[in-house]
Amino acid sequence: MNKTTNNMKDICIKLLNDRGVGLDDIADIVYDLQKKYVPEITKEICLDAINRVLGKREVQNAILTGIELDVLAEKNLLSEPLQTLINTDNPLYGIDEILVLSICNVYGSIGLTNFGYVDKVKPGIIGRLDKMGKETNTCHTFMDDIIGAIAAAAASSVAHNAEDDE
Repeated sequence: MNKTTNNMKDICIKLLNDRGVGLDDIADIVYDLQKKYVPEITKEICLDAINRVLGKREVQNAILTGIELDVLAEKNLLSEPLQTLINTDNPLYGIDEILVLSICNVYGSIGLTNFGYVDKVKPGIIGRLDKMGKETNTCHTFMDDIIGAIAAAAASSVAHNAEDDE
């Protein structure tokens, strides 16, 4: 990993933290997704997988773009009707999911399947972000999907590595 990619990774981790999400929050989701399939899984294995995912340029770009759109929506800086679509997390908007598919696609069909599951169930921090946005006038339209996609990709990485170890 070169210096620019590493710096971008650090920027993305800081953005996640600034929006209330730590890597441990994501690791909890990864752990829950894989504990049934990878009996020897640990939180450290999950964090390693998350760090590998966060090292990918397309992942970093999706994080930067999605968080920026959420922040702009919170500040009412988007034009209508986009402002309302993002601020209300309109279920027919769908671009939030499309953006993060670039994260899931890094790990193939298992990444997409994992993402579909976490997007529907909204486990852990994903559900808290979804609920928090409604209670605190913050916008997490992209953020909850970003976290779900990172967790899905990391869980897929764990699965691939476990399969390779057999």
